[in-house]
Amino acid sequence: MAKKTFENALARLEQITSDLEEGELSLEDSLKKFDEGIGLVKFCNSKLEEARSRVELLLKQDGTLT
Repeated sequence: MAKKTFENALARLEQITSDLEEGELSLEDSLKKFDEGIGLVKFCNSKLEEARSRVELLLKQDGTLT
């Protein structure tokens, strides 16, 4: 994966989901992808929390988005 951004992580997570849903992977490969997916979910949740906090801060400053 290039630079780890929310969008890149989400796209990779969608690919992993698709791969797992196909059911063609070995158990070991499925577990590796699942593990990678869990890491991506944590990364995405962290980025969303950062964005939420930033929006709250902006709204507290003057009550409007800038």
